[in-house]
Amino acid sequence: MTISVGSVFGAVLDPVNRHDPYPLYTSLRRTPVGREPDGTWLVTTFQEISALLHDPRVSSAYDPSTDPIGLVPSFLRTDPPEHDRLRRLATRQFGPPHRPTLVADLQQSFEGIVDRLVADLPASTADLVDQFAYPLPVLVICELLGVPLADEPRFKAWIDEALATAEHPRQSAAFRELADYLGDLVDADPEPGLLRALANDDGPDGRLTRDELVSTALLLLIAGHETTVNLIANSSLLLLRQPRWLDRILDDPAFVVPFVEEVLRWDPPVQFLPWRTALDDIPIGGTTIPAGASITLVLAAGNRDPGHVSDPDRFDPDRRPVQHLGFGDGIHYCFGAPMARLEAQVALRALAPVLARARLLEDPPEYRPSAVLRGPRHLRVALD
Repeated sequence: MTISVGSVFGAVLDPVNRHDPYPLYTSLRRTPVGREPDGTWLVTTFQEISALLHDPRVSSAYDPSTDPIGLVPSFLRTDPPEHDRLRRLATRQFGPPHRPTLVADLQQSFEGIVDRLVADLPASTADLVDQFAYPLPVLVICELLGVPLADEPRFKAWIDEALATAEHPRQSAAFRELADYLGDLVDADPEPGLLRALANDDGPDGRLTRDELVSTALLLLIAGHETTVNLIANSSLLLLRQPRWLDRILDDPAFVVPFVEEVLRWDPPVQFLPWRTALDDIPIGGTTIPAGASITLVLAAGNRDPGHVSDPDRFDPDRRPVQHLGFGDGIHYCFGAPMARLEAQVALRALAPVLARARLLEDPPEYRPSAVLRGPRHLRVALD
């Protein structure tokens, strides 16, 4: 994505503002549907974003011939009917009909992993990203997919490079190396897990091709842990800054459920959805997005739209109901939302006693370079 020099959204993309883009989103909402200098249309208010997420005139597809690494698109980057076929094939093994209790059955495994990570935290100082928020989703997604945990250092380096700021010279190469790794894993018959199940599933839609399986695996590996890392890290940072909510979780562990939902509204791990295209002229928000235009849906701005929620900049887990765009909406609603919610809830319940005796060593902390998948790169604390 090209930074529009001098624009408010250009400032959002600038890493210097990564620690707090929300005042910039407030400015963007003054024009609910507006055009950037580079021609991209930004949509920043809740009602308009929600409408476009359900609008079949908005395409998520791209031309695979233009992909610098030559991958076929995953279901995230396709439109119906191809999207529906690919998503059905993936969902068959991630939930009903074959594994309807998969996410619920994983809770005991989550709790065991979380307890080990908490027990292994150092006694004096810790990095809650490197030593907790990152390892948990990685351990979970490796177990779920059947990816050898011993290979984690390799794919972490590739993912870090792939998700670096735009125009990074290693991005395409990192994606290619990660895709090649997953392809080799598929060819070698992966360990028991979702990859093997998808590779051998003969359902009414037939099997995924090898290339489709690699693209699906790449999507699940990256999306299945990067967003959850940020959700846990953003939640932990908030609890350290506003300890009254930490007291609530310690007093009532069930309070973590509405707490996580409000984090998804107030500080979502996915800030915006770029790379949408208008298939036709779309009248919306007092203007018309022309056919062929590029569209970016700024979810984090919509979540704090005062036209949708009262006092939107105030964090309040007691809001009812909490309607947010933290997992998107429409046909591309987050595939792994139930698992991400459960991971974050289990993680924060176990981490709460640690946070109660922790203090931030850096505030604001250092953030990851990505403006789309926003979260702290490190969260260093002293454990008093």
